[in-house]
Amino acid sequence: MAANEELATFAGGCFWCMVEPFDERPGIKKVVSGYTGGTTENPTYEEVCTHTTGHVEAVQITFDPAIMPYEQLVETFWQQIDPTDAGGQFNDRGESYQTAIFYHNPKQKEIAEASKQKLAESGKFSRPIVTPILPAKPFYPAEEEHQHYYKTHSFHYNLYKKGSGRADFIKRNWQNSYDKSKLKEQLTPIQYHVTQENGTERPFQNEYWDNKKDGIYVDIVSGEVLFSSKDQFDAGCGWPSFTKPIDKYHVKENTDTSHGMIRTEVRSKDADSHLGHVFDDGPKEHGGLRYCMNSAAMRFIPKEKMDEEGYGQYTHLFS
Repeated sequence: MAANEELATFAGGCFWCMVEPFDERPGIKKVVSGYTGGTTENPTYEEVCTHTTGHVEAVQITFDPAIMPYEQLVETFWQQIDPTDAGGQFNDRGESYQTAIFYHNPKQKEIAEASKQKLAESGKFSRPIVTPILPAKPFYPAEEEHQHYYKTHSFHYNLYKKGSGRADFIKRNWQNSYDKSKLKEQLTPIQYHVTQENGTERPFQNEYWDNKKDGIYVDIVSGEVLFSSKDQFDAGCGWPSFTKPIDKYHVKENTDTSHGMIRTEVRSKDADSHLGHVFDDGPKEHGGLRYCMNSAAMRFIPKEKMDEEGYGQYTHLFS
């Protein structure tokens, strides 16, 4: 492990569902599914499932805290689980599916405990927050078939995440709701039409289609970080186009069958704003994707104003 890297270890129930939220995000080098917290050395999946080894299913993350702060990892962790359930997670019951934050140094312990206290005082849940914060123990990687299951078995993974009750719980408890009547007052007509009514603005007649300044784009509704000007390119279509989002955790993709077409819609995670669509005709040297967005769904923050507007952690994009 490099000198600028740390480990973070989280148990959140079935480890299949705990890789996707962290994987391939800025500053995250590696996410491994495995077992920790028990006494048996090198346990197998079958042994852990007996709930007799003391282990829980967990993920261990190698990350650069200068790019992805530990605070943000902890926040992401809470948003994947039911922290009031001491007996497992969703349909998965028993000791090996219990939740925990395993800290690797005193600073991580302090951050985790403060975050847990803040969640308890927020009133989000009526029951106590029972997820323990524990010192890290030896971590044993799981078998290869359990690594990055969300990629290797995506169809079954999505069925499982939905069927277990996890997906609906996350949506119900962790996705913010926005009053559309208030949004109608706050947003311009085109901003409201695009973000709330799945509209599309006119090509070449929108604010950012030919932007050349350095900075980032955030959701006009929630302020979620979306795209960087470093990844913007002129696709010739008349809308701002990007090769990738800054952090895929803040966007979600849905199948869109409107207008007699089959397309992949892109929405913001927190506000559920319609942003645009993603196509596979982007620059091949940058992955081949074209995120074709609506200017009206976004607000541009110039590089020189990112610190004062609270986005200082993303200034490394322009170093």
